[in-house]
Amino acid sequence: MECTVRLERESEYRAVENLVRNSFWNVYRPGAMEHYVLHCFRGNPIFIKELGLVLEKDGKLIGYTMYVKSEICLDDGGALPIITLGPICIANEYKRQGCGKILLDASLEKARALGFGGVVMEGNIDFYGKSGFVVAKERGISYADDPEAEYLLCQELKPGYFDGVSGTFADPEGYFVCQNDAEGFASFDAEFPKKEKKRLPGQLFSE
Repeated sequence: MECTVRLERESEYRAVENLVRNSFWNVYRPGAMEHYVLHCFRGNPIFIKELGLVLEKDGKLIGYTMYVKSEICLDDGGALPIITLGPICIANEYKRQGCGKILLDASLEKARALGFGGVVMEGNIDFYGKSGFVVAKERGISYADDPEAEYLLCQELKPGYFDGVSGTFADPEGYFVCQNDAEGFASFDAEFPKKEKKRLPGQLFSE
């Protein structure tokens, strides 16, 4: 599939947010919150603008991914700078066609070129393993919310960056903006087309 990966433009912000909203709608919870997380992160200093990337096909936005600066709290009291991936999404009609891997691989290559040392994220190893991710705890990185998590993944962007690491990763505070600002989220989401929230099998959260 012929696609282009490029930086998002400011004029596309709302279209990208709508893409993210539609892609995640009723997937992990009734409705979606990821579009508000993205919206708020754009004004956060840890947001990496150079990695706010869209996937475009025939002039249509069909994918998006973002990264933020984060860190691993080392057991010796230090901190190892890393970046965190997500959300990453593909428009519903283009899912399971290889588009996600195109966008993911291009974003990792750009992150590597920008000099970042390693990336940590939550995800399915069956998909992300195809792009070089491994289970984080196998590299000495535990998840603060679930130390035995198999879904916390990592990848070195610089060879040896995680050698000898022993520490803990916690999600940057910005990922909890919807819980911390429920009123702001509700007001923001009301600006988008009305969609039906559904409770579906496999969702991780009830709200």
